[in-house]
Amino acid sequence: MLNIALTKGRLEDRTIELLKKAGVDCSPLLNKGRKLIITLEDKYSIIFAKANDVITYVEYGVSDVGVVGKDTILEMNRPIYEIMDLNFGKCSFAVAAPHNVNIFTLDKSTTIATKYPNVTRSYFESLNMDVDIVKIEGSVELAPILKLADAIVDIVETGKTLKENGLEVIRKITDISARLVVNPVSLKLKAAEIDLFSKLLTSSITK
Repeated sequence: MLNIALTKGRLEDRTIELLKKAGVDCSPLLNKGRKLIITLEDKYSIIFAKANDVITYVEYGVSDVGVVGKDTILEMNRPIYEIMDLNFGKCSFAVAAPHNVNIFTLDKSTTIATKYPNVTRSYFESLNMDVDIVKIEGSVELAPILKLADAIVDIVETGKTLKENGLEVIRKITDISARLVVNPVSLKLKAAEIDLFSKLLTSSITK
């Protein structure tokens, strides 16, 4: 039995679509209600979890593999292996600021608001920039409007929310998409099962 943790929501739905394309019987997932673990074909134990928990479950080996966004992988930076880009859930990390504000040319101390402090810190350290980071849990776009921060680091898909709140992308940090991650021990003990599962997903992606 291969234990697979799926990030609830769109990544879950897209992964299930790939499994269906690969010929896996996903009928037990129809009308699953509040069930958090469902078995498919006596081969796969599907665990539904939030993104951060997917990483944790894979790290500690209660899930052999997981499907999670690259954003969560970068922010949590845990000892797991990323073995496959699933080519969906595409977006990017970016720095955004109010129109005509370029934080890279400001003479004063710069404050960045974000839900992703580790990604933000790592990025600005790579530029040898010393910034103050404010962690925001909700709508990070509010921070520049309320003068709490000069700019934000956030996930950008279409840029519509930024535009509607008077912000614009001033620099892209990195691309993001859904990834298949694996526990290092499981990669050794269940190498054949993980290889087969990876090939199933690959066959669906290329169809």
